[in-house]
Amino acid sequence: MRETAHTVSETWNARVDQRLTLDTHEYPWMTFSTSVVVALKRQRYSAQRLQGEILCVYGLNLCWHNLPICEMICRHFMRFLHSGQSWNSVNKSVLGKLRKKTGYTFANCRKALVLYDNDMDKAEKWLQEQAQALGWSKATKLEGRPTAQGLVGIAVDKNIAIIVEVNCETDFVARNKTFQTLVDSVANACLKFAISKQDIRSSFVKIGLDSEQLKLLPGEDGKLLSDHTALLMGSVGENIFLRRAYCFQANEGILVAGYTHPAPQNTNKVLFGKYGALVAFKQTLPEITEQETVVKLPQDQLGRLFCQHIIGMNPSKIGVEGEDVPTCNSDEEKCMIYQEYLLDPSQTVAQFLADSGVSLVDFARFECGEEVEQCSLNVAVEVEG
Repeated sequence: MRETAHTVSETWNARVDQRLTLDTHEYPWMTFSTSVVVALKRQRYSAQRLQGEILCVYGLNLCWHNLPICEMICRHFMRFLHSGQSWNSVNKSVLGKLRKKTGYTFANCRKALVLYDNDMDKAEKWLQEQAQALGWSKATKLEGRPTAQGLVGIAVDKNIAIIVEVNCETDFVARNKTFQTLVDSVANACLKFAISKQDIRSSFVKIGLDSEQLKLLPGEDGKLLSDHTALLMGSVGENIFLRRAYCFQANEGILVAGYTHPAPQNTNKVLFGKYGALVAFKQTLPEITEQETVVKLPQDQLGRLFCQHIIGMNPSKIGVEGEDVPTCNSDEEKCMIYQEYLLDPSQTVAQFLADSGVSLVDFARFECGEEVEQCSLNVAVEVEG
């Protein structure tokens, strides 16, 4: 192979040298082809690659009487030479690490390493900046497209609980790990916000956040959630919408719990599902009682049971006995205390609450993609001790 390449190279050089003696005034573009020859002589190529490039330039000789075609071939060929030099200058080990860490294409990672002389940190920063700019550009084009899919996220930390909804266009993206990471970031940002806004003067506080407020919350890296959203939109090519959130803050013996449906498979701090519910409740009886009618259940189990009922029966409010009147058709009942208890239709929710020694304070229910009124900005609910 090397002998063949050498023979072809000598033949090609002889032909080129002969052609270069022609009058350059008659062929003014000859000086450009000379640069191709010089560039080739400065490279160290394998025999196989040299053969291909010799044949490529040899094709220029066939096009010398057709100036436009020759100039076009020369331009493409010089770009090919430049790309070969750039590729050889990239550290393949660093390239692999950068690709694995960022998830961007090999071409973009290689370009970043060429620009910053294999400096991985600078290359990663440049990639993030380029992706962010591209994300905002795509986000502008994608805004307004319907987002009926997505996930509801729930996080509970002692006396603080939050529920968020993040929408996308397709269920395929909703199942994407990167999208779930965004929902996780939004939930944690809301949790930190709720912790920072704790009001010990109130026994229970419910705070609602709309889309614009969610966008302004900082993520774990300090960047706004709007930047994280735009970056994901540029990656998946779909409209992503931070829709709404509620934060529960409880004091004075009030408990909070959350649950998502389908039952969460992940064991992370943030739970995901198509449906989600938060509930705040208070035990009205002491820990030790002799009343046989009272069924003492663990607090976390009680919270989960209430959330399951809220998700399944979709009540519009808790209701107050004596003030709210039950409907004639139990299937259409929207007042929670008058609804048949989901897990035991033989009794109402009010009866289950009485038997469990519990009173409900408030709840929130999210169904991904449902049409709802805008979240109220701040709602404080006082509960007697």
